[in-house]
Amino acid sequence: MTREERVDSLVAYLKKENEGYAAIQSPVDYGGKRRLLRSLMNVRFPGEASGQYRKMQDELLQEELQEKGIVECEDLPAAGDVYPCREIKNRDRIVLWQGDITRLSADAIVNAANSQMLGCFVPCHGCIDNAIHSAAGIQLRNECAQLMEEQGHEEPTGKAKITGGYNLPARHVIHTVGPIVGMQVTEKNKEELKSCYLSCLKLAEKEGLKSIAFCCISTGEFHFPNKLAAQIAVDTVDRYLTSSQMERVIFNVFKDEDYHIYQKLFS
Repeated sequence: MTREERVDSLVAYLKKENEGYAAIQSPVDYGGKRRLLRSLMNVRFPGEASGQYRKMQDELLQEELQEKGIVECEDLPAAGDVYPCREIKNRDRIVLWQGDITRLSADAIVNAANSQMLGCFVPCHGCIDNAIHSAAGIQLRNECAQLMEEQGHEEPTGKAKITGGYNLPARHVIHTVGPIVGMQVTEKNKEELKSCYLSCLKLAEKEGLKSIAFCCISTGEFHFPNKLAAQIAVDTVDRYLTSSQMERVIFNVFKDEDYHIYQKLFS
């Protein structure tokens, strides 16, 4: 089966699950078909799929991962080897890396989730929540739904939950809900963001993990100012590492703006 045939079969399966999708016309080009598949995965409610669907989905996502290339966190240089980092005590265990977090092979990557913690339902949305769920596969939403059903209420801001990584190179995903900033940043917002980092680190250590990659929590849709968010992130992580056995913390950035902010902090 070719990759395009696999995508066609996956799209057909998801369309068959919902009668309302019958009128959706499949694009003629592969790029359009792949975007349609991602859209259908994004809007799919939690629920089991057939073994054949999961097999085809996993094969597709693993092929795409190999094409993107896996980045081993152990191979990335520590911040102290690249920047002066005079004010960073644990410069030998902190890493700055710009790129797609779904390529990182670490014990855990951090997902900036919303309070429903089921992933982003907006088709092909540009948020990291969407990117992580799209790369992991539908199993990630299913596990999140199970956790939330057991919890019985929305996820509070500043806390963290852990799931498997499924088709991601990371073994686990740690989900945290960052603060939503209004007209201005409040002291409560700052404490909640700090709590996000601490909750993720404590949960990772509780699970025996040695490496964790953080995204820029709350700086996207939740409007936390990028520079202040980075300052809180670096300070919180550096202080925590002083009395921690965690071996490597990666600050993963995607946008050039955030990359330059972290570079200045480390310089």
